[in-house]
Amino acid sequence: MTFSHVPVLAQALIRGVGVRPGGLYLDATVGGGGHSDLILAQGRETRVVAIDRDPLAIAAAQVALADYGDRVQFWQGNFADYFQTLGPVPALGKFDGILADLGVSSAQLDTPERGFSFRHEAPLDMRMDPSQGLTAADIINTYDEGALADLFFTYGEERLSRRIARRIVAQRPFHSTTALANTIAHCYPAATRSRSRGKAIHPATRVFQALRIAVNQELTALEMFLAQAPAWLTPGGRIGIISFHSLEDRLVKHRLRESALLTVITKKPIVPEPEEVAANPRARSAKLRLAQRSAEIPA
Repeated sequence: MTFSHVPVLAQALIRGVGVRPGGLYLDATVGGGGHSDLILAQGRETRVVAIDRDPLAIAAAQVALADYGDRVQFWQGNFADYFQTLGPVPALGKFDGILADLGVSSAQLDTPERGFSFRHEAPLDMRMDPSQGLTAADIINTYDEGALADLFFTYGEERLSRRIARRIVAQRPFHSTTALANTIAHCYPAATRSRSRGKAIHPATRVFQALRIAVNQELTALEMFLAQAPAWLTPGGRIGIISFHSLEDRLVKHRLRESALLTVITKKPIVPEPEEVAANPRARSAKLRLAQRSAEIPA
């Protein structure tokens, strides 16, 4: 498989984080390496620590960034766990900038066997790290009706969560993305299903989002990451987070604002220009928020 992912809001993120020659940066979601490539290109002494929980993303980034040699170090795992591996004093020092591009990547969506999308028939998987145990099929086929309804409402903001959960429990087991998506769609009126064939959101989109978040514990991991990251910035260093749905964006907004170590730079999030959305429709819901590490308080 070719792991290809178009970085969203790339130039805005690089400018916002204040990437400079000779700096040390953490790319917490390296994906195919697009953002890291732009950072490393800023100067011959610039360095990056590139992490991702998806081993295929790490492998692709290692190839894409090979020309930079030891200026880039790779770590495969959940970004929520990364800071715990550094110890009290990181060997490389604190970071001049930290960035994260949240959510599922284009490569994951476009690879049917990963099970993230209902555009192709595929197993109900959705694991960003294939070595973990829990899959979307496990959730769909074992959670009780109330737990499913709560999950769909909380993580997918799905207003028909109870109706959908009831039908799923009545018709399970489910093993494929398309079978689940069709069952969800039939919980909606026929007119809504018809509109979904055009530009309107497909009826299964919110449930698939909820399942993906639950399988990968995305919001829990993001909460941990946002709690730890500010302490690993140098004074004046910046953090930039790109989110793609309201649950992520609200969490990022509030945690950056609440941090005693950070000053929020973006009163409102930065969003893509129409030209970027036209070239990459998946960028349409992206929001970038930035904050800066306060100066150290003298002892």
